[in-house]
Amino acid sequence: MLRGMTSPGEAFRRAREVLLRYRDDPERARAEFRWPQLDAWNWVDDWFEPYAAGVTRPALQVVRDSDVETTSFGELVERSRRVARWLRDHGAQPGDRMLVMLTNVTPLWETMLAAIRLGVVVIPATPQLTSHDLDERIARGNVKHLVTDREGAAKLRDPERLAIRLCTSEAAGFVAFDDARSAPNELARTPTRASDPLLLYFTSGTTAKPKLVLHTHASYPVGHLSTMYWIGIRDGDIHQNISSPGWAKHAWSSLFAPWNAGATILVHDQARFSAARTLAVLRDHRVNTLCAPPTVWRMLILESLGERPAALRELVSAGEPLNPEVIAAVQEAWGITVRDGYGQTETTAQVGNSPGLPVRAGSMGKPLPGYEIALLDRDGKPAQEGEVSIRLGDARPLALMTGYLDDPQRTAEVTAHGYYRTGDEATQDADGYIHFVGRGDDVFKSSDYRISPFELESVLIEHDAVAEAAVVPSPDPVRLAVPKAFVVLRPGAEPTAETARAIFAHCSERLPPYNRVRRIEFAALPKTISGKIRRVELRTQEKAQRESGQRAALEFWLDDK
Repeated sequence: MLRGMTSPGEAFRRAREVLLRYRDDPERARAEFRWPQLDAWNWVDDWFEPYAAGVTRPALQVVRDSDVETTSFGELVERSRRVARWLRDHGAQPGDRMLVMLTNVTPLWETMLAAIRLGVVVIPATPQLTSHDLDERIARGNVKHLVTDREGAAKLRDPERLAIRLCTSEAAGFVAFDDARSAPNELARTPTRASDPLLLYFTSGTTAKPKLVLHTHASYPVGHLSTMYWIGIRDGDIHQNISSPGWAKHAWSSLFAPWNAGATILVHDQARFSAARTLAVLRDHRVNTLCAPPTVWRMLILESLGERPAALRELVSAGEPLNPEVIAAVQEAWGITVRDGYGQTETTAQVGNSPGLPVRAGSMGKPLPGYEIALLDRDGKPAQEGEVSIRLGDARPLALMTGYLDDPQRTAEVTAHGYYRTGDEATQDADGYIHFVGRGDDVFKSSDYRISPFELESVLIEHDAVAEAAVVPSPDPVRLAVPKAFVVLRPGAEPTAETARAIFAHCSERLPPYNRVRRIEFAALPKTISGKIRRVELRTQEKAQRESGQRAALEFWLDDK
């Protein structure tokens, strides 16, 4: 490197230090922060490993009911080098695509670090995928390698089509993950560029199959500096994020944001969520910062929150706007305000109530450092109410996706005229606070999972009795919403409980648990003059129905006996 030139690691550190220095002064942070200019860049080689060299604190704590597995920064460096060496020796090349389908177990983080080192592109996947889902992701993602557990291995219908198959336990046709851990730790650096692909996420759409969102070695690893700032994570903190692996939010707050700050990541690996156990973990493990979706916050306040956990300092929520009564309940019990934030799989945290910003009820906050946000009306002009949009050109944030893989038309549509369009609607008050209004498309959230009506409708109409279907969110006090299908039956099919049970069973065989239709109503579908289903009318109708506390005459629920 020529004298006077800034190394990639130093450029990253300088950007990070600005945010840590002005963590309680959002206006100053926005004014001073600049995304680092990076060319050759590898987050593990240039940041994580050099940082880990001087740290003895735990990097990762996996809490289970029976034990706590603690791994230091140094141990993760060592293990990830060995896993990377094994992968390279067995044929993994830069640019290869590897699907990772694991629960919150230590090999998940070892694999992620190893893949980043090698320039292998990771496709994170939830363990809830069905065999059909897995087949589709392998085919559409052009997957060459798979890392999973015994349950995931059993879902793979054709193992031989994959070059590398690693399993965290014994499974026919798979190599044990411990074999990779025992490889030599000598590993030459693999040159990667900031613009090289690193992550591919499947995300839901309303009129097509799930989109493939492409992120680079910079857009998520470096881009989550904004997420670090919003949460308020500090060097040396213990940070807990309640999120399932396989989704973008897990990378947000269970990987990049905390390790950008130099915090310990704490995860609670539990088969079923328990509010009481979650509260005990916060206290017993002295968690400093907590990120959880609205569904979790609603479950927590149903418990007796008790005294504030002694070490707890920052509380945040993302996914959907959090109910004011939930915020008030936590504030009353613990004296801490739960702060909302906003982002997408396509970005990092864009807007948020950061620690130094006075929280305004009902607002998701202000634009975070590194983002210039405008609300655009139907004519594409800035307005007080409109689509949340990110300014591009010279202001393009490093944290924005490269685009939708294999769909240049859609990428062009959402980045036309100098802005990236999020598809979400909001209002902005006179003081610059942004208030979420609703989704511009028909995708909705259920227990923090994104649900695509198109995917569910495609499965519904495969049933012999179904002629047509429209799926909308049905308000639910715990899950925020659950998928409800308005179904038009084929001639000869009767709108009975037996028919509903058959349709529920059909969907349950083909959809993972988080994505299942849970309510059905046999009814005609309102349509436009051109024949398009008016889901907005169905959403309004369903909201009123739930507020009335009564079911429709031909409405059936999955939980009915």
